[in-house]
Amino acid sequence: MDASNPTRELLALLDIELIGEDAFRGYSRSRFARVYGGQVVGQALVAAQRTVPADRPAHSLHAYFILPGDPRTPIDFFVQRLRDGKSFTTRRCEAKQNGRTIFSMEASFQIDEPGLEHAFAPPQVPAPEGLPTKSALAERFAEFLPLGASECIAGSPSVDLRVVDPHGFFLNDAVADTRQFIWFRIVDRIGDDLAEHQALLAYLSDMTLLNTALVKHGRTIFDERLQVASLDHALWLHRPFRVDEWLLYTQDSPTAAGARTLTRGMIFSADGRLVASVAQEGLIRDR
Repeated sequence: MDASNPTRELLALLDIELIGEDAFRGYSRSRFARVYGGQVVGQALVAAQRTVPADRPAHSLHAYFILPGDPRTPIDFFVQRLRDGKSFTTRRCEAKQNGRTIFSMEASFQIDEPGLEHAFAPPQVPAPEGLPTKSALAERFAEFLPLGASECIAGSPSVDLRVVDPHGFFLNDAVADTRQFIWFRIVDRIGDDLAEHQALLAYLSDMTLLNTALVKHGRTIFDERLQVASLDHALWLHRPFRVDEWLLYTQDSPTAAGARTLTRGMIFSADGRLVASVAQEGLIRDR
């Protein structure tokens, strides 16, 4: 990987290698004990994309996180060709480490077709340019965060991220509203391949979702007394977009019960188009 350019490094992370017929191998970039879930989602989508004609972009994926991934071990992705229809193509992908399935996904692809159009309007929030950078936020809230959390927030130099209301994101203050608004983009310009933009969005779509459920309870993902993990992940891709331009991630949590929580997200382009929707159930357990 090219450590001198963070964006190329991220693209290299998703550029999995072919190891057999419909079989691929990916590697991890993590300083933590387990693989970031969005990485496995993004790599699995790339594996599925490489078995589908280029004129059929992905429109949805549904996945389960089965076991934590070990960042020290390569991940092997095995794709099954479930259906190749006139309009739709369906693929199943399993990710394995040491012979054990750690992740499974089904993804659907469709030719470009005209149809009815409607969508929710985006919320009225401040523009990203006037919000503090993640490095500024990490410095501002350093005294409230456990050791290493500030470095984690300020890290990922390939991604520019702006939090609309950072107090609920970082501080243990319970709030009535379980919504979060986060602007994000890849910092460097990349090519025009929609499949590449979709894979990068899949990678980024896992970030910060579960924290949305914690805000209402005055907790954060940095609370070391909590065990937090993604259980499943669904992503719907509605319209073409660019991840190297600002996208607004609106997130909420309708419910939490039984040590599980449901979180949802809608992703809007800067010009107000709803380009993707996300849903995720997560484990939130007091240690």
